[in-house]
This record gives sequence, structure tokens and C-alpha cells, in this order.
Amino acid sequence: MHELGVVHRRTECADRAAVEALSRYGVATVHEAMGRLGLLRPYIRPVYEGAKLCGTAVTVLLQPGDNWMLHVAAEQVREGDVVVAGCTTESGDGFFGELLATSLRARGAKGLVIDGGCRDVDELRQMDFPVFARTINAKGTVKATLGSVNVPVVVANALVNPGDVIVADADGVVVVPAPQAVAVAEAAARREAAEEGKRKRFVEGELGLDMYAMRGPLAELGLTYVD
Repeated sequence: MHELGVVHRRTECADRAAVEALSRYGVATVHEAMGRLGLLRPYIRPVYEGAKLCGTAVTVLLQPGDNWMLHVAAEQVREGDVVVAGCTTESGDGFFGELLATSLRARGAKGLVIDGGCRDVDELRQMDFPVFARTINAKGTVKATLGSVNVPVVVANALVNPGDVIVADADGVVVVPAPQAVAVAEAAARREAAEEGKRKRFVEGELGLDMYAMRGPLAELGLTYVD
């Protein structure tokens, strides 16, 4: 059951050094480093090309067609946070636009991830305020119904707790639970180093068939070559 009508002012955030380390890696690398976990559903997309972000989550539970709690959440934002908004039920209304982005930026927000609609895309692009949303929709919203701030929320099928690390880029959005942030950052670094070595071998013309010793298993399964 959703916790409604509450704002938690104190949250435990992921280790700041780990957040900084994770900001150096792409979503695919972080997802793989975490054991192929943490991805939001792929319908959450950047609203403009080149948008990317990494920061700690301030979570918001919205009601459909009502953006009141985004204004409430702005007060809880600190430097380096990402606002992450879910909804009590599916809604594609335009919860967020340029004015709210201006407010969040003034508080130090890195951007927004929302399982809902966003508008004012040209202005957001000009501001370079990253938003990852379910859809782009000019439809307005009201301010009439309570939700909550800094409670666990489900956003695009992923559980997000306040203080978790959010990484987003052109490949999607991944959430790293705060207690795992240090370990995942270390695993991402190892993965990146390993990929650099493989990249050099590919550049030199080596095939994945040989690099990953695929020929034997393929033959065992009956793969044959016909000239």
C-alpha cells in the first residue's frame, strides 16, 4: 500500500564518492556490473538528445493528472539529487515543464526521471536540464491531491528508495540501491577496464568467436558450415 500524505525530510543517501564514480559509466555498464539488474522499463526515454544524469534520488509519489507533490519535493532537493517520480496509477499527463525545472535547478537538482508526461521540451533542451519521461505531452495538470515525498516508489517497474543512485543516458535509466553503490562502482570500473582490452582486440581484427571461445560450444550444438 502506498504511503500517502507524508514528506520524509531526512534520508540516507548513497556514498558520495561512489556516486561520483558511477557518474563516469554508462547505464549499460552499470546494469551489467550490478548483475543485469536495476533497469527501468525502456519506455522511459530522454526528452531531448544528449540528456544524461547521475545523482541520488529524491522520490515522489504523484496522483494522476496532479503535479502538486513535485512542488513539495523541490523543498527537499539538495545539490546532486535527482527527482524520481512515480504515480499511483498510469498517467501520461504533462506533470513537468520549464518552470518546475527552473525551480529544481535552483535547488541543485541534476534532473528528473518521471513515469509520466513532460512538456516544454525546447526550453528544457536550451536549459540542458535532463528529463527522462514516459511521454511528451502538453496536457496540463492540477494541484489538488496529496501524494508523498521520499517514500519508496515503483517507477517503470523498478523499486526506487530515497537516496538510491540514478544513472540515465541514451540507453535508459538504471537504479543502484544505496547500500550497493560502492560495490557496483568498483564492479563497473573492472568491467570498463576489461572492455577496453577487448575493444583493442576487436580493432585488430580478432573475432568474438575466438575471443570468447565460442567455436567449441557451437560445434557441440551442431552448427555446421557449408561451402
